Amino acid sequence: MTVVGVLLAAGAGERFGGPKALARDEDGTSWLVRSVRALGPCAEVVVVLGAQAEAAASLLPNGVTVVRADDWAEGMGASLRAGLAALADTPYDAALVSLVDLPDVGADVVARLVAASAGPGDLVRASYDGSPGHPVLIGRDHWAGVLATATGDRGARDYLAARDVALVECWDLATGADRDLR
Repeated sequence: MTVVGVLLAAGAGERFGGPKALARDEDGTSWLVRSVRALGPCAEVVVVLGAQAEAAASLLPNGVTVVRADDWAEGMGASLRAGLAALADTPYDAALVSLVDLPDVGADVVARLVAASAGPGDLVRASYDGSPGHPVLIGRDHWAGVLATATGDRGARDYLAARDVALVECWDLATGADRDLR
């Protein structure tokens, strides 16, 4: 089972006050770099950028693949489509999709989701105190369906809601809460 990490970091962060891909914690830690590190258990990391893509790309470590979502302003669905479309000719069995604004989601959460997946037909989602959240592991067999349905800020939400998704409890590792405001 080979899993590629896909980090969605393309938005302008309108509620936040700027692109979250350029945000830093009070201690100076880049959200983008922290999120890439969290995907460490994956075989490769693909980062989807959009708003201020060049500035964000300059923060990334070597070895990270950058995909630009030209229609990023449409919402998370556009970023997800760009990320999955870029994987079409790769050998990966699954994509583990995460978001740049999950400050306490680390490599331990990612490793737990990867360990819970057995093949390209799987859909696996982190759960926090019983509530579904991110990251989400999408097996290759589902990529075409997600590509066809991912729109606006809903991403894969509608696709996942219509299918059997394995929830993996991660509350002992993180809250999974995203950060929308400064």
